[in-house]
Amino acid sequence: MTGAKRPFILGLTGSIGMGKSAVATMLRELGVPVFDADAAVHVLQAPGGALLPAIEAAFPGTTGRDGVDRPRLGAAVFGNAEALARLEAIVHPAVAAMRRDFLADHAAAPLIVFDIPLLFEKGGHAGVDAVAVVSAPAEAQRERVLARPGMTTDKFEQILRLQVPDAEKRARADFVIDTGTTLAETRAAVERLVERLTAGE
Repeated sequence: MTGAKRPFILGLTGSIGMGKSAVATMLRELGVPVFDADAAVHVLQAPGGALLPAIEAAFPGTTGRDGVDRPRLGAAVFGNAEALARLEAIVHPAVAAMRRDFLADHAAAPLIVFDIPLLFEKGGHAGVDAVAVVSAPAEAQRERVLARPGMTTDKFEQILRLQVPDAEKRARADFVIDTGTTLAETRAAVERLVERLTAGE
């Protein structure tokens, strides 16, 4: 077959606690290939992970037999813009390479999703055809996040300061998926979006 179309690439993003992981699961259940940037980072930082030597060299004492010591590495970079930039310079190129491999592996799919938490913050929206933002009311977001183990109000507010505000994400999105409704309503919205983006395939 000549002139085969490449997949439509949908960027999926949303602030902490908005329900992005649930929406990504719904997309997978509909047969849509989803590249999870966070999962890719975990693979790269797991025991035997490709990035362990570089991370240990840059941040001594943050890796070991079990891979990256996430609390220790987090403490080394949290609130330190220069350290965070050093870590991102190690991690981002490796994740980008995994994303390119994923795209090649699913070249025949009509639609693929790049699940990238900091899509707008890190400029990833330039590499997708459209962006879907997962969003919920601020009260629901706060309740979900503060229910997480080890989360504090201070930590939550610091994370929010590093993220593009939800209202701005919604304004910049091509599609908004509301998770402030019932699970069934959210699932129906996801199904409609997939139908719309794969129509005519």
